[in-house]
Amino acid sequence: MARSSRLRPGGERGVALVIALLALLVISLLATVLMVSVNVDTKLTSHGLLQSEALNNAEAGIGEAQGRLASGEIALGMNPLAVAQIFNTAIGSVPVLGADSTGFATAQPAGAWLAYSTAARGPNVLTVEYKTDPARTVIYKYDAGENPAVQTTSGSPIYVITSTGTAARDVRRVRAEIYAKPVIVNVFGAVQANVGVHTKGTFDACGLNHRADTPVGDDGSGYHTGTGDLAGIWSTDSITHQGASSSHGDPADLAGQTGFYSGPWDVFGLTQAQFFSWVGPPVSAPPDPANGLYYVNQDVSYNGGSGSGLLYIEGDLTINAGFNYTGVIYVKGDVKVNGHAWVLGALIVEGTVDIELANGTAIILYSSDAISQALSTADGAFQRLSWREIP
Repeated sequence: MARSSRLRPGGERGVALVIALLALLVISLLATVLMVSVNVDTKLTSHGLLQSEALNNAEAGIGEAQGRLASGEIALGMNPLAVAQIFNTAIGSVPVLGADSTGFATAQPAGAWLAYSTAARGPNVLTVEYKTDPARTVIYKYDAGENPAVQTTSGSPIYVITSTGTAARDVRRVRAEIYAKPVIVNVFGAVQANVGVHTKGTFDACGLNHRADTPVGDDGSGYHTGTGDLAGIWSTDSITHQGASSSHGDPADLAGQTGFYSGPWDVFGLTQAQFFSWVGPPVSAPPDPANGLYYVNQDVSYNGGSGSGLLYIEGDLTINAGFNYTGVIYVKGDVKVNGHAWVLGALIVEGTVDIELANGTAIILYSSDAISQALSTADGAFQRLSWREIP
């Protein structure tokens, strides 16, 4: 009798058990692989989010530095060695820095500081400096009318902002090169008046074009650019000098002229509405320091002080002592100077100009670059030349 080739019931159960175990093994391996994959993806996602957060923090740092340049808080003074650093610390806790360096506390709201700087000195502090040659003796500038546009002769200085953003252990460091977009102005001389100009004492108005780095208080004789010269004093009426007062330019004086502005808006090629939108509402008191675009609708008197940008005064301006300014001062009323004053840019007056000095000196120097840079910085319209991530 032939034997049957069929497996016994016990053998069938053994094969099924082996298959089941193999299936469980495969499922276990798949589950393990899936868990590892999910864990890796989670870590990668977390790392990616932290990387993005760190980069966003770095960008925010560039924003604070740029804003404080526009406000005039950070002023490097055309010193190629100058450095400004913003620390993530409160006012009064800023570390002491060396020569040519200035420290600032962050302007971020208390309790909501983004991590784009540090509280102590180190490589991760938010830093602003000029773009210079390797020896840090010459500042590079941007002038679209030059070839190449980046050079050392004319235009707006190029600022380099280095910001390091962190998030947990992730670090992103970026460096941006920016310049203030030029504001085009139309001026006729160092001093312009729609009525008469009378000077007496130690006073000099110079319409020769001066460099933007002319030191405060200097007579400007060693800082002429050699191009773009204007009149020392331009007036629609008479110009008289007494004593040691004088003017220089091309020519020194232009009296009896026509074509004075209908208002300050003409200086900047704007409509009246555009001008007042640009400068903003009037301030209630004379600003000091007057860094920025200011509109004052009352008489102003300065006994010292300084400023940079545009100062538009609808009343009279009286300067008694020690006032220094870079940019354009436009006065709708009269101007009286009784003490020391120094202006690098232009003084425009709709009323009379009466400068009588018994003590001190008054110097008004025309500078197209100083006007452009002061107004551009105050306007806050910065342009990026480059942006790159660095190690």
